Amino acid sequence: MSIKVTSVSKNYKAQKALSEVSFYADKGQVIGFLGPNGAGKSTMMKILTGFIKPSSGEVFVDEIDVLKNPLEAQKIIGYLPEHNPLYSDMYVREYLQFQAAVFKVDKNEIQACIEKVGLTNEAHKKINQLSKGYQQRVGLAAAILHNPKVLILDEPTTGLDPNQLVEIRELIKELGKDKTVLFSTHIMQEVEAVCDRVIIIKKGKLLIDKKLSELKENNQQIIEVAFDYKLEEQFIKKLPNIVSYKNNYDNTWYITFESDEDMRPTVFDFAQENGLKILSLNTKNKNLETLFREVTV
Repeated sequence: MSIKVTSVSKNYKAQKALSEVSFYADKGQVIGFLGPNGAGKSTMMKILTGFIKPSSGEVFVDEIDVLKNPLEAQKIIGYLPEHNPLYSDMYVREYLQFQAAVFKVDKNEIQACIEKVGLTNEAHKKINQLSKGYQQRVGLAAAILHNPKVLILDEPTTGLDPNQLVEIRELIKELGKDKTVLFSTHIMQEVEAVCDRVIIIKKGKLLIDKKLSELKENNQQIIEVAFDYKLEEQFIKKLPNIVSYKNNYDNTWYITFESDEDMRPTVFDFAQENGLKILSLNTKNKNLETLFREVTV
């Protein structure tokens, strides 16, 4: 088991950043670590990498106790923080040579790493001469230079253009074949394109930990319906097979059903029985974005 987190909590005085979070990850998995701003994602990643200690709980990376042996754990972890800390006055190749010396990596690995992250044409420049997207690539190169077993990537695609996004996504998928990759992002399409598994946290609590395939196989359907006047909540509750509902606007409801049958005829019958007119009705696919909104809003 590459990562094992057990009952981790983190308190900042009166504020609870993490509350009894537990999960594990095996080699060969790419895991999307999701949550709204302030959910505790970056805090959890800093604990995993040994930069801060939890208030309680246990963290193991490749069977190394991160709390007791942070330096040993860091030798097998590649970490790209949310705010990429680079020595901007250094040249790209010079910076990676410095990183290679820290991790005692053969300098011959530097060129291969530069090519892998797409920095070949930029390696002769100073870091402060690069766009934000290319600076992200430098940070990613530094994270993978020592061939770590575990990669912790906090918003790794920030600042990348659409073409760069595709390249880095493919790189992350390739790295995930023989490493454990845990990365956070706010781009749901990115998670669906890259990840095997999804972990969602909110206000420091773990809400969902499932394989992406399991999330896609559910039989839930979403209907957005606008009636001719505002309904009270107790009327909406009368509909069968409801999982959740939300009043988006005065007359519009966003309703999630769990059923193998198309629920649109049921909504039409409901309207007729209650003397209502339907002004609009749309079905929406159940995807990661809608699930994320349901559990975090």
